[in-house]
Amino acid sequence: MEVAKHRCRCVVDAIQQLPSSTNITDSCRRTLLKLARAELAFLSRPSSSSSSSSPLSVNIGHLETVVHILQQPFISGVSRVCKSIPLSTSVRNEETRSSSLKDIHVDVVCTLNKKPVWIIVSDRNPKYISWNRSHRSKGLQLRIQQVLAAAKSNLTLRPSSVILFFANGLANHVYKKLQDEFGASEIQLEFSVFSSDMLEETDGDWVNIIARSYRDACVLEINPADSKDVVPNSGFNVQGSSVEKSGDSSKLVLSVDKVETRLQPSEDRVETNLGDTFFSIVMGMKLSSLENKNSESTEPANLLGESDLVNFDTTALIALVSGISNGGTKKLLATPEGELRQRFKGNFDFVVGQIMSELQNPIHMEFGRILCGKNGIICDSVLTEFKDLVLMCGGPNEKLRADRLINCLRVVPDTPSERMMGLPTTRKLALKNKVVFGTGDHWHAPTLTANMAFVRAVSQTGMSLCTIEHRSRALTGD
Repeated sequence: MEVAKHRCRCVVDAIQQLPSSTNITDSCRRTLLKLARAELAFLSRPSSSSSSSSPLSVNIGHLETVVHILQQPFISGVSRVCKSIPLSTSVRNEETRSSSLKDIHVDVVCTLNKKPVWIIVSDRNPKYISWNRSHRSKGLQLRIQQVLAAAKSNLTLRPSSVILFFANGLANHVYKKLQDEFGASEIQLEFSVFSSDMLEETDGDWVNIIARSYRDACVLEINPADSKDVVPNSGFNVQGSSVEKSGDSSKLVLSVDKVETRLQPSEDRVETNLGDTFFSIVMGMKLSSLENKNSESTEPANLLGESDLVNFDTTALIALVSGISNGGTKKLLATPEGELRQRFKGNFDFVVGQIMSELQNPIHMEFGRILCGKNGIICDSVLTEFKDLVLMCGGPNEKLRADRLINCLRVVPDTPSERMMGLPTTRKLALKNKVVFGTGDHWHAPTLTANMAFVRAVSQTGMSLCTIEHRSRALTGD
């Protein structure tokens, strides 16, 4: 009993110390803490502690495994944990043959390898994992059928794959059934064998206790039925979008224009005002691969096979070319306050805050780490908006940097993913942002952005979205 309590306390500590790379939402963290503390409360009740025959909680091992998965470095964009996903009426009636079943439990909704996934966890002894339905269990076969049916029917939360994590392994005959009936295959990622170490203090001495081993764990991946990730027939209209209606058909057709490949900037810098750090970032990106892919041979579909793509939104482009980011802080601070207030008007405090942030932590250092060796893409909507903003608010040096930056990025049509466009359009989920972030989602590219209000609004829907946050910067007229 005391060991079980200790395990609960360690799980609580581990939840509070989950790595920032998970981007786990506060709601998800609260859910996990509530479950772990409920287990501890159950074990701490007098009726549980006093009775040696009381069964230990069956959920602490499951929670340990969920937290173990969240500790893995390749897990990010955690938007939902230990929650149920509602089933559509048609799925309840046709797929599950049970109108009473209203939802399916999913342990983790997150991003893995830049793709949205659902993770289902089992901490059961392999001997008790049955394939067929019985009086004690509905059977793994039906469970997987229900999960896949939910995955196919849920537009906004639809995963690219379902991950099955069997913490204690899986019997060979069940493994074979998963392969034959659902096309399951072992995932090509190495989950750590041991969970994070736990430390217990005894009489002033620290004793290192390994919580548990996952040496026998079996991790499988199932891809739901293939379906093209295109924009549904919603009739939306976006400036610069490549989506159009074809003839009298109500079917939407994506433009098949070739992806535009821009010339990379010359290493011979005639203009000295680009800035050393800006030039270093641009040249550190994977420009050589762009040179080898001209617009005659590169089609949009080929991008899906590429790794190291980064989707830029307008905030990221502005931050890269801003005078604040490119050595203009001293000049701005030397400018009389009255002149700055006249120039930036209601944005004065906002800009001053950015100047102080830049002095403490130059943003190009951050961008250099993020973008080194990456292929940058922007969609048509971002290109249009960025050009308009720079033309209206940018100074000569900012315009020069903007031109150079655009020339080393790949411009793709607006191709928002189906699941992103399935979200309702609201004030917080604006259509133009759904197009930009949805295009990154379509190409499985994280979106580099300072628009965290939109990212939070998406996460509140339960959708996992791959993004990279950066601090905002403004154009200064430099």
